[in-house]
Amino acid sequence: MTLFDALLLGALEGVTEFLPVSSTGHLILASQLLGLEQTNAHKAFEVAIQLGSILAVLFLYAKDLIKDKTLWIKLAIAFVPTGVLGFLFYKQIKGLFGVETVSIMLIAGGIIFLIVEYFRRDKAIDSGKELSELTYKEAFLIGVFQSLSMIPGTSRSGATIIGGLLLGLKRKSAAEFSFLLAIPTMMIATAYDLIKHRHEMIVDDYSMLAVSFITAFIFALFTVKLFVGFVSRHTFTPFAIYRIIVGILFFYFIVSIPV
Repeated sequence: MTLFDALLLGALEGVTEFLPVSSTGHLILASQLLGLEQTNAHKAFEVAIQLGSILAVLFLYAKDLIKDKTLWIKLAIAFVPTGVLGFLFYKQIKGLFGVETVSIMLIAGGIIFLIVEYFRRDKAIDSGKELSELTYKEAFLIGVFQSLSMIPGTSRSGATIIGGLLLGLKRKSAAEFSFLLAIPTMMIATAYDLIKHRHEMIVDDYSMLAVSFITAFIFALFTVKLFVGFVSRHTFTPFAIYRIIVGILFFYFIVSIPV
């Protein structure tokens, strides 16, 4: 991996982690284009740099997390489905990492977003419940939606946002809970992957990991602010269309055409 590769993957992670377009999927697709093999060490690398984006959320929402102690309980409850399923089916999940799966799930997720927005078409953009009104049961159900994102290309933020919308949250509230739920989810996933594959990573990997980590943190800071402002005034339809287009393009150019 070169310095350019590390900077590009870090920037891509920071921009896509909190958008409903699948950061993992984009990292897999970008790695394919850069000629980086999807080894266990590289898969761990792709998970680890996501922690840079997560720290950006901690930085931006620190006051909310300190002020509302029940929010931590809701996040812990929401993490349970993903934590349990991820531990039980770790090997099977890693086996799904590939361009074909990403392309299909990008398209499928985009279609689901369009369906959800169609049924919400008569509601005001800012209609729905505030984050403070989210119950523990609803938090758990959003966690169930998040567990679907273990399939690469589904999008963790996309799955949790859809879950939040279906449970009646405002678009902004659904997006913010998705951001916050990334904190326990990605911290634990990163730690587990790095420990599991520590013997497969070499010194150069860790130096490039640091570059991608810092880059992801910086890009995520700006992306989160812009995204919250966007969803407060607009629907998720543009992201749905983007997912479908990208999924089709990669499926055609990478999957269908023999290398």
